[in-house]
Amino acid sequence: MEKVILLNSDYSFINVIDWKRAVRLMVKGKADVVEASGRVIRNAERTIELLIPKVLRLIKLVRSIYKAKVPFSKKNVMIRDGLACAYCGKTDQKLTIDHIIPKSRGGGSTFENCVASCKPCNNKKNNRTPSEAKMYLKKKPFQPTIMEFFIIKMKRLGVYKTLKELGIY
Repeated sequence: MEKVILLNSDYSFINVIDWKRAVRLMVKGKADVVEASGRVIRNAERTIELLIPKVLRLIKLVRSIYKAKVPFSKKNVMIRDGLACAYCGKTDQKLTIDHIIPKSRGGGSTFENCVASCKPCNNKKNNRTPSEAKMYLKKKPFQPTIMEFFIIKMKRLGVYKTLKELGIY
């Protein structure tokens, strides 16, 4: 069904939640509606009508622990690379992690040395560097900042445009 953007009380993005959870937060008085969608829900007797929210803001601030940098993980590399192969750009293949400088040659598991790669490209590259395999990266890998990562994640969830229109990001 519909997804609802959940913001902290300081208007920072927390997550995207289901509309049913959003209604429960509203009814319990834990969240305020920032923007409502045009959809209405009613009870069986048609005595109560509620607009389903598009954006909710929590009343109490939820403290979140901010890290200095995005932690390295396979999932985070995939999100950074937009779920596309760094060599051929295909998005319909099952992706793996490829070490640009192979681990056997001293390459580490870092954002700067790892990219998302489809299995055919990863097998073609094998235990070589991209130049040895005559394969070239479409874009240079980088260590994303927390804000860059949030923006990438929000764009992937499809909520960045709505938050930008509200003047939050």
